[in-house]
Amino acid sequence: MTGTTFSRAELVEAFAGFEATVGRAAATRDWDPWVDQYTEDVTYVEHAAGTMRGREQVRPWIWRTMENFPGSYMTSFPSLWTVVDEARGVVICELDNPMRDPGDGTIISATNISIVTYAGDGKWRRQEDVYNPLRFVAATVKWCRKADELGTLPDEAAQWMATYGGGAR
Repeated sequence: MTGTTFSRAELVEAFAGFEATVGRAAATRDWDPWVDQYTEDVTYVEHAAGTMRGREQVRPWIWRTMENFPGSYMTSFPSLWTVVDEARGVVICELDNPMRDPGDGTIISATNISIVTYAGDGKWRRQEDVYNPLRFVAATVKWCRKADELGTLPDEAAQWMATYGGGAR
């Protein structure tokens, strides 16, 4: 329990703000407003990267993750569904992570479950991302192979494939 109970309406409104901020960050590639929606002492659990404590541990991680391939090719992070737990001040959602069109209209993505805990005043005090990293690798490999087939594979993606995906097709 958080010790503070937030109404469903407040949680829904705060999560709408969260999604809008994430949407703007994806569109502008400015990740600072995304980080700033967390409390100074946020705990961010990212199963592949580990647990970060405080905004200033989260900030360099999100910039590095989202400004390098494959994160730099993810275009948005819409929630596919949400569950609001008023008693705990938590919103649980499944986020989609679609990648750019490789050149023929194909949409390739992977999803994760995010659990965000509200602190009040539009801020979030905890986030945990749960996913299978191999699904993200498989989606990225699929995207790279499609882009290679279409002749649109950028150098950074070819380098990623050589390192993590078994090389380009």
